[in-house]
Amino acid sequence: QVRLVESGGGLAPAGGSLRLSCASSGRTFSMYGMGWFRQAPGSERVFVAAISRGGSGTKYAESVEGRFTISRDNYRNTLFLQMDNLKPEDTGKYYCAAKGGIVMATIITEATSYDYWGQGTQVTVPS
Repeated sequence: QVRLVESGGGLAPAGGSLRLSCASSGRTFSMYGMGWFRQAPGSERVFVAAISRGGSGTKYAESVEGRFTISRDNYRNTLFLQMDNLKPEDTGKYYCAAKGGIVMATIITEATSYDYWGQGTQVTVPS
C-alpha cells in the first residue's frame, strides 16, 4: 500500500505561483511512476503532468506546458508541482497519483492506469 498526502494548495492571483507537494509513505517511492491530475466541479479528472520513476522523464498537458514543472525527490519520498503564471482555468482540486509495476522510463498520463491516489488539495485562481 502507498499513502499519498497532498499539500500546498490555496488561493493565488492570476499570474501568481504555487508549489504543491505530495508526501508518500508505505512502499518504496522510487518504484512508482507519479502524476498530477486536476478536477474541477462537475468535470472529469484531467491529466496535468507526470514523471518517471527516476525523475528524468516528464510529460505535461498542453495547457500547462512551460508554466508548470513536475519534479520528485526520491530520498524525501515527495512529489512536487511548481505552478507559475497561474490562470483562472487552473482552478480545481489537484490530486497526486502513483503507478507501480512499470519500468524506469515509463511515464503514465491516463488516470485509469494509476493505482493509488491522494485526497487532493484545492487550487483557486480567481478571474
